[in-house]
Amino acid sequence: MDTAELQKLDREHLIYSWKAQGGWVPTEIDRAEGIYMWDTDGRRIIDGCAGLLNCNIGHGNRHVIEAMTRQMEKLCFIAPGFGTEPRAKLAAKIAEHTPGDLDYVFFANAGAEANENAIKTARWFTGRHKVYSAWKSYHGATAGSITLTGDPRRWPAEPGIPGVVHFFGPYPYRNPFGVDDAEECGRLTLNMLEEQLMYDNPKSVAAIIVEPIVGTNGIVIPPKSYMKGLRQLCDENGILLISDEVMAGWGRAGKWFGIDNFDVVPDIITTAKGLTSGYVPLGAMIWNKKIWDYFQDRPYASGLTYTGHALACACGIANIEVYESEKLIERSAENGKYLAKKLEELKDRHASVGDTRCIGLWACIELVKDKKTKAPLAGYNNAIRNVSAQLGKIFMDNGLYLYCNWDYIFISPPLIIDRKQIDEIVAIVEKGLEWTDTLAG
Repeated sequence: MDTAELQKLDREHLIYSWKAQGGWVPTEIDRAEGIYMWDTDGRRIIDGCAGLLNCNIGHGNRHVIEAMTRQMEKLCFIAPGFGTEPRAKLAAKIAEHTPGDLDYVFFANAGAEANENAIKTARWFTGRHKVYSAWKSYHGATAGSITLTGDPRRWPAEPGIPGVVHFFGPYPYRNPFGVDDAEECGRLTLNMLEEQLMYDNPKSVAAIIVEPIVGTNGIVIPPKSYMKGLRQLCDENGILLISDEVMAGWGRAGKWFGIDNFDVVPDIITTAKGLTSGYVPLGAMIWNKKIWDYFQDRPYASGLTYTGHALACACGIANIEVYESEKLIERSAENGKYLAKKLEELKDRHASVGDTRCIGLWACIELVKDKKTKAPLAGYNNAIRNVSAQLGKIFMDNGLYLYCNWDYIFISPPLIIDRKQIDEIVAIVEKGLEWTDTLAG
């Protein structure tokens, strides 16, 4: 089927997420391998987003595909009340890499579902109702997880579920306290949260859920002292700490899990995306031992038809084996340092680049109209002008797919990328910055 015919068929029947349906014409992708995709016209495109921050091992990995093929020939699905070898082995494999005593795994279909189950777990375990979540966060698009979300994607779904309370996390580049020091920003932000809890009754709060590194709201990296202080604040008040690792986990932030960068152990981890690198959908909620012990004589009143799907679990095992054998977590950390250096050089050369932030192979360029005042170029929720659409077009015209939103350009390639390929991405990004520079000043 040629491209035009395929696009016609596509737009006659498909509903696309996060888009007005009228006028949208997608690029039709035919195949993918490594860090590259090819459209139906044969054009090669660098996948600078690793799919949607999930295809960490790259496209077309033979080890994973062969493991999935073997499992398909044996068993794809069985009712979730039965056990299977892939399910048991993947849970054990996950426990090898989670911090502390987070050894107990409930499988979901995606990250949003993992977060839904984390909300329920925290409420049942503590007997409390409120769940705190940060502004400038994203936790998924299902009813509970979109209520947790602290950005404009939540607005159409409001009022959402009851009991969710938002708070401000640290944002060193745009520090509302008027101090330049990141540590001081973290301390003052934590003090503000502690005071908010005092007004709201900390003994009514079941959990605080955080992205250890803020994801699609700007790759905001909190000070380590802030995360340690958050852990202490939770302990002092009997509040569970949930680390949403849907994006940050599985090497994206240069460690097995994003929270590992802060030497903090949460009570619950939620994860998905890089768990299977997108070869098949799978998510997970992971408990520590005190939660596991609580449910020994109480039913865990939650379930999903596809929990622990045998094919997905076989994929997850093989995927983690690739991380291990190819040392992709270590490569993410090392090549991330190289990417960070290249992006810092862009900041010096371009008037529209206010800040660059990078941890592992997870980076963001924040655009500004004026470097001195930090006035935004696009504005949150594109309040000033739509910059991301034109940037995306410039990048695609030059053979690069990147996610852009508001004042942010995100770079999150597959962890298999090499430094020459990083240079190629940065060179194309610079073409987009030449355009945004014309809007600055």
